[in-house]
Amino acid sequence: MILNQKAAKIVGVLFMLAAVTAIVGLNLYNPILNGPDYLIKGSEHANQVLLGALMELILVVSAVGTATTLFPILRKYNETIALWHVCFRFLEAIIITVGVISVLSLLTLSREFVASGVPDSTSFQASGTLLIAVHDWTFMLGPLFMLGINTMMYSYIFYKSKLVPRFISILGMTGATLVFICALLVMFGVIQQVSVWGGILALPVAANEMILAVWLIVKGFNESANLKGKNYLSI
Repeated sequence: MILNQKAAKIVGVLFMLAAVTAIVGLNLYNPILNGPDYLIKGSEHANQVLLGALMELILVVSAVGTATTLFPILRKYNETIALWHVCFRFLEAIIITVGVISVLSLLTLSREFVASGVPDSTSFQASGTLLIAVHDWTFMLGPLFMLGINTMMYSYIFYKSKLVPRFISILGMTGATLVFICALLVMFGVIQQVSVWGGILALPVAANEMILAVWLIVKGFNESANLKGKNYLSI
């Protein structure tokens, strides 16, 4: 029981850390991802871009940390879904890492462009457009598509086991559904990810993570939940 409560606090802190680093990292990327002069601005704000990459790498560590810390607890209730959660969370982390690599590659391209002083930037622009596209797709597939799947998995187990209050689990499943729908809408070009509708659809899952994080840090898991043994929940 003591170990479970320690794990709950660790998961809560990691959820908060992931949220903060994701927001800060994206904002720090502004000079190199936004604007027509990104090939110049990226090199001028190299340290800012590198700090943004560091924030996203911390996000990756946090994502892996939540999955591995939750697994021993979730597996007691449904080992199959718990294992799925770990696998898909790792996929989310890998996708985000690919996005970080694309930004760092874009920074290298920006530095080469500034250093070369070549007036014809056509080839540089073509390479830059490709790298930005890679980041945009990873930004959708990781924080939206995979996040929706992961959140649904742990929220479902929380709902059935009552490890946390039902209203948190319901918010989690609702948020997971909406953010997954948002991913599909962005994928097919119906809406933009960074838009009013994108923000509205992503808000519930963000609220769920923050509420869950605070609850786990302050209250921990409900140890009085009726645990009947491994895999006692049906899929």
